[in-house]
Amino acid sequence: MMKDLILSIDQGTTGTTVVILDGQLNVLAKKNNEFPQYYPQPGWVEHDPEEIWQSTTRTISEALDFAGVDANRIAGIGITNQRETTVIWNRQHSRPIHKAIVWQDRRTASLCEKIKKSGKERMVKAKTGLVCDPYFSGTKIKWLLDHIAGAGQEAKEGKLAFGTIDTYLVWKLTGGTSHVTDVSNASRTLLMDLKNLQWDEDLLELLNVPPQLLPEILPSSHVYGTTQGVTGLPDGIPIAGMAGDQQAALFGQACFGVGEAKCTYGTGSFLLMNIGTKPILSKSGLVTTVAWKLGNKVNYALEGSSFIAGAAVQWLRDGLKIINSSSEIEGLAQTVSDNGGVYFVPALAGLGAPHWNPHARGMICGLTRGTTRGHIARATLEGIAFQQMEILSAMEKDSDRKLKALKVDGGASTNNLMMQFQADILGTRIVRPKMIETTALGAAFLAGLAVGIWKDQEEIRSSWKEDKSFEPTSSKKQREDLKKKWGEVVGKA
Repeated sequence: MMKDLILSIDQGTTGTTVVILDGQLNVLAKKNNEFPQYYPQPGWVEHDPEEIWQSTTRTISEALDFAGVDANRIAGIGITNQRETTVIWNRQHSRPIHKAIVWQDRRTASLCEKIKKSGKERMVKAKTGLVCDPYFSGTKIKWLLDHIAGAGQEAKEGKLAFGTIDTYLVWKLTGGTSHVTDVSNASRTLLMDLKNLQWDEDLLELLNVPPQLLPEILPSSHVYGTTQGVTGLPDGIPIAGMAGDQQAALFGQACFGVGEAKCTYGTGSFLLMNIGTKPILSKSGLVTTVAWKLGNKVNYALEGSSFIAGAAVQWLRDGLKIINSSSEIEGLAQTVSDNGGVYFVPALAGLGAPHWNPHARGMICGLTRGTTRGHIARATLEGIAFQQMEILSAMEKDSDRKLKALKVDGGASTNNLMMQFQADILGTRIVRPKMIETTALGAAFLAGLAVGIWKDQEEIRSSWKEDKSFEPTSSKKQREDLKKKWGEVVGKA
């Protein structure tokens, strides 16, 4: 039977999406299943890894049923994932020792402050390109080893395995035979040297992480293992592509050239710029990350992360209950001509780049008796966009490049009102592709390259198609006034 399809798993923060597509990018199926979020204390966010695995196998089965295709046609599986979310499990029976600590979780803020006060932060940034923030995996690993009875000793004895969600899924898909990660996910742990792409002894010592706990670091397009004992899938399918969700989106947007950039609007929002084959350490509050590794060639990226984007809209729906579904927000925001002086800083899980303030909290200001639900809805969309304005300004400063266009994707990129406002405050053209599920697409491309569905990046670039672009309509003075007002507001969060 011809093996001509790619199955792409996009394991996100709130749900798992599976896309099945062919070499011409015809999407045969796209299915999604959400799974529970757990908030045991303020600032803590957890997932149950076994619920993530159940959502993955269920979504794979539903996608195959919807496509009506024989699973034996699958040439390879690509995985993209919420990145810094941390799982530790027992190697013998594969059961997690604790719920996964999610990337949004803030519980290690005091540990990060301790590292900063010790004077080690400069060493950490020089080696990893990252800042000391609870966002990244390393301090989450230390918390688990310190707080779960017996975990520290079992880790030293080689009885436990750590992984971000990509590693955990490969372990499960291969029946526990492959304990691996790719360079893009490894670069988010605070434990990998950005230049030699290996786990670093100084960083492991700083966080007291035994090396035997860690997965092998491999390229982003590579056969990591094959399926074994997975419900609904035959044994022997190569797991062949892997990248963190934002790097996968950069690849899926065909941002292969230096200076090309994309922004993904998901639960959080993430702006990445391809900076080529040499890392640039940010002086403006961004992080440097591995974009991908193909063969022996590595590409790096500058990244700015906002922890809350689509999650702010979900909060309006679930917390304030001013909308019944997330899709209603654009219509509600259009009931007013402007924000009415209302500003919303969506720091519901602290502030990410370029501020890196885990203690910041969300704020709505400028309320009057004339404020309506529409003003709050509009301020929410604008708050999401304002965060990207700060990040892009820092990115252009670090890279010494003026961005000509910003490619966008993710669920909120379908919001035309927000995309036009984004273009206006950036003064930059916004370009939306026909396929906005670019995280899944990037993982599919990486897997397809490894198993021969696509021959090279140029073939991939030629398949990328634009859906709509948004040209800036604001004057420079209008942009500067908005930037000044936002700076005043965000400083109070």
